[in-house]
This record gives sequence, structure tokens and C-alpha cells, in this order.
Amino acid sequence: MPRKRKLLAQLTALQSNTSFPQIDALEKPNTTPGADPSPKSSKYFVIEKKNSPQLQADFFNQPCVSLAKSFLGQILVRKLPDGRELWGRIVETEAYLGGEDEASHSKGGKQTQRNAAMFMKPGTLYVYQIYGIYYCMNVSSQGEGAAVLLRSLEPLQGLDAMRELRRASRKAPTKLLKDWQLCNGPSKLCQAFGIDKAFDQRDLTQDAAIWMVPGQDPPGEQDVVATTRIGIGNRGEWAEKPLRFYLRGNKFVSVVDKKIEREMAARGHSPCS
Repeated sequence: MPRKRKLLAQLTALQSNTSFPQIDALEKPNTTPGADPSPKSSKYFVIEKKNSPQLQADFFNQPCVSLAKSFLGQILVRKLPDGRELWGRIVETEAYLGGEDEASHSKGGKQTQRNAAMFMKPGTLYVYQIYGIYYCMNVSSQGEGAAVLLRSLEPLQGLDAMRELRRASRKAPTKLLKDWQLCNGPSKLCQAFGIDKAFDQRDLTQDAAIWMVPGQDPPGEQDVVATTRIGIGNRGEWAEKPLRFYLRGNKFVSVVDKKIEREMAARGHSPCS
């Protein structure tokens, strides 16, 4: 199918000529050379290794809404302590604009020990805990106290490791998670990528355990849905602002806004295949 070929071409374009060991070798160090190990990545993608171009400070230095949209299609990479790498394509984000935004942790310009990362340089991770159990990951942008929440990823590489991490975090016997269930929500994303409070205030342009690389086919305007944010409660007009962005037609998105998508279709905005 055209989309599968396009996605394959994207990750192939990120490949390097390094001799870094393949992810399968790291996950199955005793695999016999020449054997056919079970796949550890999305069937749409080729497993690949590092030294890919990394997103630098100038990319993150954007206004909050612009950054939230620009994240769509980019790839988050997490290197685990055992050397395995997890790759996921960003497919859903939310913008939190800082002082004026009633739904933001920095509303009113208030800076605390908890939200300090929101006031740090663009590209700084802001990781906070909800319900005393789960974590959510944000990235600071331009603007005092502004940051972008990463809501959902499309898993590309290291899916078995993601399942292990999700299973460990859930602490109970569960059914095997399907690919689309691994990272379709901000807390699921953090579980699958092994993200906790220890990542708070880390710099995405400098950290050895987490970074981003560019996607090779940025979405067009017709591919991006702008709708209201999720789970922010009664925040007046701010609850109605279209500050959540996701890739239209992507099955890894956490919550689809069918009404907005119908309106887009009526205006003749057809998603790219």
C-alpha cells in the first residue's frame, strides 16, 4: 500500500552506515548468526541504528502552538540502560501556553519546584505525576511557562521492550497489548518508553538516553486535526480552544474528534494516503 511504502522510506532515510549492533542482537544476544529472530519493530519499518540527524535547539525554540504542530511526524528515541532503542513517531500533542492559559500548570506565571522545567530553555523535558501513579511528558517551548504535552506515539522500533515496560508498570497479568495500544495516551507513552520523574528537566538536545530525530515527510495542513484538549476540566473558554493536534487517519491517536474531521472533509480537506 502507498502509505506503508512511504513510511518505510521515511525510516530508511534515517539510516546511517554505523556498525552499531542491530536492536535484535541486543534483545537476543544469544541468537545464532543467520537465524530469523521474531520482529521487534513495527512491520512497516526497518530496524535501524543511531547517529541519525538529531533535532537541535533551534527546532524547539518555537512558539508553543507552532512547536505542538511541528512535533507531529517527528520521532522520539529512547535508549534503555541495556542499550536497546525505542523509536516512536509523534502523532498527537497538546499546547499549554503558560500564564494566561487556565489549564496550564504555570497559569498566572506561577513558578514552583514542580513546574520549573516549563520556565527553562526550549527543549527541556517537564515530567510530572498524576494520580500519584502515572507520568506525563512535556517539552518546553518559547514563552514563559509554555510547554507541549506529548500525547501519543506510533511505535516504530522496540515494540517487545515497550510491551515489557507496560506490563511491568501495570503490575498485574494482562492480555498482550496490540501495537496501537502501546503509546496511545500520555501516561501509556511514558510507561512504554520507561519515562519517570528522573527525566524531569533533562535537555532533549543533550541527553544520552532520550532525544528526537526528524521525520522525513512532514504532514500538511490537511493531515492535522486541531481540536480541544482532553481531561482539563472546567477551564472556561480555555476548555474550548483548539490546542490539541493529531495526525488525521492515524490509528495510534488516543481520541479522535469525528465532528471536526467531518467538517474538514466537508471543506474538501482529504488526508494524504
